[in-house]
Amino acid sequence: MHDVAELAGVSIKTVSNVVNGYPHIRPATRARVEDAIAQLGYQVNISARNLRQGRTGMIGLAVPELSLPYFAELADSVIRAAEGAGLTVLIEQTSAVRERELEVLSGQRRHLTDGLIFSPLDLGPEDTDSFAVDFPMVLLGERVFGAPADHVTMNNVEAARAATQHLIDLGRRRIAVIGAHEGESIGSAALRVRGYREALEAAGLPFDPALIGEAGLWHRSTGAEAMHRMLDSGVEVDAVFALNDALALGALHVLHARRVAVPEQIAVIGFDDIDDAAYSSPTLSTVSPGREEIARTAVELLVARIAGGSEALPYQQVVADYSIVVRESTAGVGAAPLVAGLSGSGGA
Repeated sequence: MHDVAELAGVSIKTVSNVVNGYPHIRPATRARVEDAIAQLGYQVNISARNLRQGRTGMIGLAVPELSLPYFAELADSVIRAAEGAGLTVLIEQTSAVRERELEVLSGQRRHLTDGLIFSPLDLGPEDTDSFAVDFPMVLLGERVFGAPADHVTMNNVEAARAATQHLIDLGRRRIAVIGAHEGESIGSAALRVRGYREALEAAGLPFDPALIGEAGLWHRSTGAEAMHRMLDSGVEVDAVFALNDALALGALHVLHARRVAVPEQIAVIGFDDIDDAAYSSPTLSTVSPGREEIARTAVELLVARIAGGSEALPYQQVVADYSIVVRESTAGVGAAPLVAGLSGSGGA
């Protein structure tokens, strides 16, 4: 920096202002400094600057499983949002294992990052005290509410109700669910099944437990297995609400293999609006849960928390908007994609 200042004929402070983007510098002075930087090949020592500021310039993102398309695409969205804030993202995969999720909160690796965006899957309300950490954190998901942290989530109940209502509006009356978790009272599966049941009740349709298909991890393979079981049971089905798109793609594969016409015989809708949904055959109708909004809001809240200190701002809870994306699996082959019914509570 001293060499740049000498070559440009300015002070070291002026060089510092230029490289740090200080706006109130005369264009001619900025040009001289930038020309000197180019001639000398000077690069800012980011590590030294961050050390001086007490920052690493990195944030953590801890998710259950990157092989699940939703979390892979969420990570991509978080990375792009973080880049806009000049931050790098360090990703951790917890595999939804309790011990690994607790390690994320223990702070053992937190010296590597300035803050954490965390989507727990195995920890629950009984673990709320574990979230009282001494570093900035934003929570995602539905497992833990009321923790001392900002929280960004999707509107699972309303979105599932809207997905089911879409099928009802098409005249479907025997709507199966794929992806339920027996005994679950919190979490995405329980909330989405609740929305499904609310839609049935509002339409005056009876709830039939035989139409609830269990699945463990929400993968294509478990969706295929659940669809096989549903068809083999002999229960009458004219539509399927899969609780995520991976399950729905597995179900579509089975329906195609068993020569069941989609959507003529069985309509299918998923949840998450992953990229693959637009390229399946037929293309998959789905719920878009506001992934980009979730990622952007989580990064913004974390950046504000980092800048203001852990106790500087009241904790916020933000619910992202959702929409129903209508494609061929419910509207018929050749139907143009349609985004219907943007909704959700949004805000804090």
